[in-house]
Amino acid sequence: MPQLAIDKDFLSRYAKLDKRIQKAVDDALHKFAEVYYAGGHLEKVTDARDPRVRTLRITQGYRGVVIAPDAGDSFLLVTVLPHDEAYAYIRSRRFSVNHALGVLEVRDEGALESFTPALEELAAADSARLFDHISDADLIRLGVDAESLPIVRLLTSEAHLEAMAKMLPGGQYDALVALASGMTPEEAWAEVAKNLVEEVAPDRIDPDDLTAAIRRSPGRAVFVEGPEGLQAMLEAAFDLWRVFLHPQQRRIAYRPSFNGPAMVTGGAGTGKTVAAVHRVAHLASRYESGPPQILLTTFTKTLDAALRSQVELLITDPAQRERVDVRNLDRVAYEVVSNERGAGLAFPDARELEALWEEAGAERAYVDAARRGRGTRLSVDQKRAVWRAVLEATERMSAANQWTFTQVAATAAEILERTGDRRYEHVVVDEAQDLHPAKWRLIRALVGEGPDDLFIAGDPHQRIYDHRVSLASLGINVRGRSRKLTVSYRSTQEILSWAVRVLDSSPATGLDDLEDNLDTYSSPLHGRRPAVRWFADRGAELDGLVEQVREWLDDGVEAGSIGIAARTRKIAEAAGERLKDEAIGCGSLARGPGVRVGTMHAMKGLEFRCVAVVGADEETVPRQSQIAEADEDPAGHARDMQRERNLLFVSCTRARDALHVSYSGEPSPFLPVS
Repeated sequence: MPQLAIDKDFLSRYAKLDKRIQKAVDDALHKFAEVYYAGGHLEKVTDARDPRVRTLRITQGYRGVVIAPDAGDSFLLVTVLPHDEAYAYIRSRRFSVNHALGVLEVRDEGALESFTPALEELAAADSARLFDHISDADLIRLGVDAESLPIVRLLTSEAHLEAMAKMLPGGQYDALVALASGMTPEEAWAEVAKNLVEEVAPDRIDPDDLTAAIRRSPGRAVFVEGPEGLQAMLEAAFDLWRVFLHPQQRRIAYRPSFNGPAMVTGGAGTGKTVAAVHRVAHLASRYESGPPQILLTTFTKTLDAALRSQVELLITDPAQRERVDVRNLDRVAYEVVSNERGAGLAFPDARELEALWEEAGAERAYVDAARRGRGTRLSVDQKRAVWRAVLEATERMSAANQWTFTQVAATAAEILERTGDRRYEHVVVDEAQDLHPAKWRLIRALVGEGPDDLFIAGDPHQRIYDHRVSLASLGINVRGRSRKLTVSYRSTQEILSWAVRVLDSSPATGLDDLEDNLDTYSSPLHGRRPAVRWFADRGAELDGLVEQVREWLDDGVEAGSIGIAARTRKIAEAAGERLKDEAIGCGSLARGPGVRVGTMHAMKGLEFRCVAVVGADEETVPRQSQIAEADEDPAGHARDMQRERNLLFVSCTRARDALHVSYSGEPSPFLPVS
């Protein structure tokens, strides 16, 4: 049965093409698919570095690059490039199977040949080599092949190795970097092997079987089923990146079972949500019928909708999709409480809640509560006075059947514990760092303890609400079942490096009570540096926003792939109105069509090709009304400032390809100095 695979580079480049070229690619690939599945033909290139590489004519100025293995009937669409770039690519690259890892790899042989004389000259002047302490046998066991080995032996510094990052095959380069960092061969193998879908004994790896290698390389390519599958993939080229798994993510998402709660952490864009959604797909495949056994949940309606669209994109079997309930926790809690109370619940607005506490408890528990690090210490009398006010307020709310969402979650947890009603077999939680303790108690009550009961995804560096939780204290122990992702596959390294500087250097405390930092956080993607622009006033700044959005649209970026974020609703609404005045359609971050506009808080969990952050001035970011006075509450002040930093960081790292940050007047103190 003929099979067609799409390389990640093809999808990435396709998503960036002008719409006219995309249409030509669509037409060419559909024609190719029709004749290919009937035994069609591609064009050979006489001076190709790899004789298995073919070209596919897109237009007079563009070519597709395709691998056609010597045996079998599988093809890999590698990339699409302007005519001259495509032929230069073909004359320089060769594809192979890593003899130790079994994965597909590509090397830039042309670049390596050009680089080797310089390495030889440097090596002749230096008797010490970078890998003198590593034997040939160990290098070979780690996947370094006979062609790379002589070049590797010439290296005298890590800088020279880094210069070869895009020339050497990825698996071999990763192994060498691990060794250069001081790891032993055994440690280096553990580092590279953790990214594999499966470990294959070397004697079972066929160096000529590119098809098998492609299947072991989900981080490189994904197979499609027939012309219809190809059509669906092209229609969702950008969306596919939201569910495209890379090897390290796949090992976590498709692990057969975890013996209890498991957690995946990592910086923005490392694929925590993708891993969580794939984990849902893995769990759903266990069930053939019955009501939903899996809850995929988070804390906001916006993320609720985004997760639902990803599940629909990933799980195509309707029966399996029915096994999954995608709802935010507030909706789940509301259902539990209203079913028992038999009446609708009323929720007062923000003004009514200003004088109310969100959480109830026994007076003695409040008096005894430790307050260290949470602001100014209260005396026992002060605590009693505060508690009496809280008790009176909650009693008034109870009499009027008024609730906060936190109270609903706490009550729902109590109901489930009292009745023993475990509604799900598995609960998968996204954006875990922003959940209130009451909602964690609800999560624990929704599912019985056991293998694969909870799968948690979160990042303490993206905490934008002041909810700090120790999972262990709530009966959720993830120690030994926690995995960290360190590679961002969403934002470019340029965006990432800039955005990380928004945060301060102190580590964050994770849900597992361990310190977490972004020291190893990186991206293999590269592009333009973020643009930071100053304007004399807000009107001029919004004019600049219109100019930037028009530029992106003219470059072929879909309107729905552009996100606009502001710290306040007022500035966001002004930005939306300004775009509409210029006939640029826009909608909320949750709904299209058009450019998506909203607050920084609403950007959480979303991603776009291009992002503009407006109003990043010192009066707005941080938002002064949300910051405790430093002299009155030093700990609260520091915590509030970090939360505001996190919020800006989150907004900026929603961008995949381009980031525009603007302000009027004085800049936010969080903006990195170039």
